[in-house]
Amino acid sequence: MTRVKTLAGLLVAAVILLASAGALAETATKLTGTPGETQTGLAAYYAKRFQGRKTASGQRFDNGALTTAHQTLPFGTMVRVTNLKNNKSVVLRVNDRGPTQPKRIVDVSRRAAKELGFLRSGLVEVKLEVVEQAKPKSKAKSKT
Repeated sequence: MTRVKTLAGLLVAAVILLASAGALAETATKLTGTPGETQTGLAAYYAKRFQGRKTASGQRFDNGALTTAHQTLPFGTMVRVTNLKNNKSVVLRVNDRGPTQPKRIVDVSRRAAKELGFLRSGLVEVKLEVVEQAKPKSKAKSKT
């Protein structure tokens, strides 16, 4: 009987993991960076402890900047994030990867969360809209 309970527990855990992975994959495949693309989901903001740490783009994180993390958008993409509870919006630059939690589509800087009006709640439903594609990096001229 103990083995049956253990196997049943493992099966439930596997189903939960697969469902979470499916939710993450679904979120991750939605946006490519084309202006006009939209996505709706949850937003959270970075904890103070991330101040000064390197982001996935190599930049230092600044809680006072208007930046965001997204799973798939190219670094430098400009997005408008709108708080669906109060209609406040702000334009942010993608400079990090994340979030990894299901149903969350962005993590924003503390300044962005303040402007969006969700510092107290910590989590809010938002609409994200791509407003400007990332600018291609200029290639360094080679010396010949």
